[in-house]
Amino acid sequence: MSGDGQEKKIIPEELMRQKISGAFSIQRVEKVGTGATTRRTISKMYYFAQENDKGEVEVRALNTQFVPAGPKEEIVKEEFLAKYNPEPEFYVKTVYPKIKELEETVSRAEEHRRQGAMYSAEFEYSAALAVDEENVRANFGLGLTYLSRGETAKANDIFERLVKLDAAFETEHKHLFNEFGINLRKSGMHEQAVDYYSRALEMTQDDENLHYNMARAYYERGLIAKCVEHLQAALQLNKDHKTATEFLTFIKTKIPSDKLQQAENGGQPKEASKPEAASRDSGDGQGATSLSLKL
Repeated sequence: MSGDGQEKKIIPEELMRQKISGAFSIQRVEKVGTGATTRRTISKMYYFAQENDKGEVEVRALNTQFVPAGPKEEIVKEEFLAKYNPEPEFYVKTVYPKIKELEETVSRAEEHRRQGAMYSAEFEYSAALAVDEENVRANFGLGLTYLSRGETAKANDIFERLVKLDAAFETEHKHLFNEFGINLRKSGMHEQAVDYYSRALEMTQDDENLHYNMARAYYERGLIAKCVEHLQAALQLNKDHKTATEFLTFIKTKIPSDKLQQAENGGQPKEASKPEAASRDSGDGQGATSLSLKL
């Protein structure tokens, strides 16, 4: 017996060695009403669980469409096995087919977008989001679809949703994250690009490419002091960051020294227009991706 009078769950050693993945449930007993009308109700909550490389179990609730949705909770494996009950039949017959169907929908949308069929892509992305409105790939894809069509108002709605999703800034979505941020800036949504990269920097301070892309966004807004600040931060993290070095050299070459000093001291040089130069957007941390853009 445990201290609260409940029988302690004994976990077989063989089960502890298995990698966890599938549908699980928790039963909760709740009291409803008061006095003579008090009664107990039993509710059953379903979750999708997957063990990560750290040996912890990542748990997400299943939504009404029976796909994982919402934030992840990481639970120590032994604690997870003590609290959650496996639902293998429910997983095989219901959850897995729904997850697979959602993934296939997103994959079709991504293929349409690669082929330039943007309205077909929008249809498939929207279908995916009807099942899981927080699906990161679908949100990024739909946002990129709107940006490619110049529909910045709709893209802004997606931006507002993405900045609230922690999962959007995880490593597995880094390629989509970079592409979306760059396209925000290229579409003239410079304020959103700054907010977007600021949100990412809240989660990781040691990514030189984030600082570089933030510098690009600040430059487009004419905020040279902030631009220089983030270029210097990028070079502090990686002194061999070629594009950051080139960008900082460009600024020093094109902006008068007194104005640059003013920027570095926290002021903002007033420019009638930004000078043009070939530059690059920072890629996934493995080097810069040349896009032959103009500053």
